[in-house]
Amino acid sequence: MRTLRWSVLGLLVLASACSKPAAPSEWHGGVTEQPKLEPAARAAALVATLADEDLVGQVLMPYAYGQHATNVTEGAAAANKKLVGVGTPAEMIAKYRLGGLILVGFEAGDPTAKQTSNIADPAQVTEFTSGLQAAAGGLTAKAPLLIGTDQEFGIVTRIKSGVTQLPSAMAFGAANDPAATEAAWRAAGSELLAMGINVDFAPVADVQGASGVIGSRSFGDQPKIVGEQVVAATRGLQGSGVAATLKHFPGHGNPAADSHDDLPELRQSRQELTRTDLAPFVAGIGAGAKLVMSGHLDVRAIDPGLPASFSSKILIDLLRTELGFTGVVVTDALNMAPAQRWPAGEAAVKALLAGNDLLLMPPDPAAAYDAILAGVKNGSVPRERLVQAATRVLTLKFGLAPAAEGQNVLASAANTAAALGLAQKSITLLKGSCTKPLVTGPVRVTASGGREVAQAKLVAELKAAGVSVVEQGGKVIHLVGYGDQRADLHKGAAVTVAMDTPYLLRHADSPVLLATYSSSAVSLTALARVLAGSAKPSGRSPVEVVGLPRSACA
Repeated sequence: MRTLRWSVLGLLVLASACSKPAAPSEWHGGVTEQPKLEPAARAAALVATLADEDLVGQVLMPYAYGQHATNVTEGAAAANKKLVGVGTPAEMIAKYRLGGLILVGFEAGDPTAKQTSNIADPAQVTEFTSGLQAAAGGLTAKAPLLIGTDQEFGIVTRIKSGVTQLPSAMAFGAANDPAATEAAWRAAGSELLAMGINVDFAPVADVQGASGVIGSRSFGDQPKIVGEQVVAATRGLQGSGVAATLKHFPGHGNPAADSHDDLPELRQSRQELTRTDLAPFVAGIGAGAKLVMSGHLDVRAIDPGLPASFSSKILIDLLRTELGFTGVVVTDALNMAPAQRWPAGEAAVKALLAGNDLLLMPPDPAAAYDAILAGVKNGSVPRERLVQAATRVLTLKFGLAPAAEGQNVLASAANTAAALGLAQKSITLLKGSCTKPLVTGPVRVTASGGREVAQAKLVAELKAAGVSVVEQGGKVIHLVGYGDQRADLHKGAAVTVAMDTPYLLRHADSPVLLATYSSSAVSLTALARVLAGSAKPSGRSPVEVVGLPRSACA
């Protein structure tokens, strides 16, 4: 029955993809040009010529160590050899015939690989991605590589310098201007594409609930507003040529546990899931999002005890059949704790059979590759399922734009203006006067521990706006941010500013309470303008803060 199920479903999905084709594109950078067929037809034709070994590689998207495709440090080479038996990312692509690679901005758990995260600056990223595409051009498939990263902005930002920095998703929700959201994300996408990144694992479609785990990564706690923002971000990214990813399906906003470390439980009823958590995903799918990321979440109302990322009831019956998604389903990272309840090879097979098309960050890529290939050979993995997944991945690739020529868009004046305009609209006054100056006379900026960069930025922006800033005395403007607690508040501060979720403001005793939702440079520039009186705090908190209005200016 499983084999028949996959075969029929595969034909339905392929027919759907062919009925709504994306514009074809020609790829360069080491990848041989292909005939100008529609992406789905082109993918199906290519898959028919590929060996099982090629198909398995297409559904894998691991990470690699190093900052160059062929020339890495000794530490990175040693870490790669420990991970997959070869020294460089290019060799890794060749050995496992990979369909994709994710660029990470952190050390992936190996102490021998210090200083080998993939991202240094835009010039390095651009050279790196060009080398990765050249390596993909040497494969039998002659297909472009999917190169992704987590550029959500706010607290999850992989490329932190030399590019336009947007504020957090929650700031977008506070601004509540979908047109401005689309413009800002289009600007950000154009910069990713210029660096050779064609998949962004964003936007977050989770509706913020009682849990603080997702926090300012969410657009807010109202499904309608979150859905509108998801649609705008998706259109912006994909309008620039970068594939958007809705995550973490079917919604990570409520459970208290963090799926990096544990298996969170979603205890909502099926009706509540539909009304709240699923609504932004439905909106994003309707906007044409090319990927959906399956979350490591225990959805008690549908398939209790099994992570959604391994549940065919959730990925096939709900996401595919009920919601009608025909794009690529990608797992959340398979090196996270809920996915490591099984050995790496077994987890990869289970994830593929559950309905995922792209397996992200398997902890042992060799084991994942070998297990899927062995399963196809012995019949435990229906070849139709592998063909279906690889076809979806290749359809995605052939529908994407080629990397943009030139770097002139990076941190351009127009892109910065789009980001600043959005940030300005997000600044929210939760307590204080909307008609009088928020602070007068000399001011002193203080911050909780670890906020020195944000503190210095605000001081500079206030001085540029004509505000008298002193080092001693003055009225205190106090900054708090991600992870801060009540002890990090400044008793008696004239103004307290929350640069992450605004929940901590309920405990502050300041007569003026402001939220930026982000410590991005544009958010601090916007904050300075509000404090200087040259701009109004027109945002509205996208989440409820006990004891405070969503805006004191409503």
